[in-house]
Amino acid sequence: MKPDETDLSFHAGHRGRLRQKFLDGHLADYELLELLLSYVIPRRDVRPLARGLVKQFGGIYQIISAPIDDLMKYRGVGQNTAIFLKAIAQLMIIGCKFQLTSGPIFHDDQALRNYCVLQLIGKTDEEFHVLYLDKNLRLLMDELHSTGSIDWSPVFPRKILKNALDLNARSVVLLHNHPTPHTTFSQQDAEITKTIQNILNQCEIELYDHFLVSGGILYSARNMFILK
Repeated sequence: MKPDETDLSFHAGHRGRLRQKFLDGHLADYELLELLLSYVIPRRDVRPLARGLVKQFGGIYQIISAPIDDLMKYRGVGQNTAIFLKAIAQLMIIGCKFQLTSGPIFHDDQALRNYCVLQLIGKTDEEFHVLYLDKNLRLLMDELHSTGSIDWSPVFPRKILKNALDLNARSVVLLHNHPTPHTTFSQQDAEITKTIQNILNQCEIELYDHFLVSGGILYSARNMFILK
């Protein structure tokens, strides 16, 4: 065989082994990314690209949730590849959202957590979301309440109450992010959580939880005893 034919034969065999490892459930994270990239970049060894992306962004969640422009800044990632990765993230969000709308959120706690992380990981500005739930704790609506700066986003408790009443929601989940990694709830976060809980309680609407996404970690105000 010619050298390029030998390379193609090796890559085909390697990708065949990756597919089999996937079927057997034995793929490492970077190998799963490599397998996915092999479909959008079919005639190139994408192992270095997969390893490099994981090292640069910190993990699969961070890669697929990164802005397209940031992905395209990495050498070897073109627009088609960046769109492909973002489409995977969007499909995951749609799948998680379907699970949350079709049954009580506590029946699939992992879907809720995945949904929250996928919505906000990698965002460079703070976003504040409000998830409105029906009497059976199924998702009615995910509202992007506000977008702020790197360390702040405005919150309007009375607007949250009005929307909850308009939707006939019985419970509410608050969700926001800290672009700075590994930072937990601030004192201001705790205070606004309690303020919203008190306003909702006046209309017999439960504040189910307040989640915070920071550095790929999901923090729960209820688990941290901010909510009682």
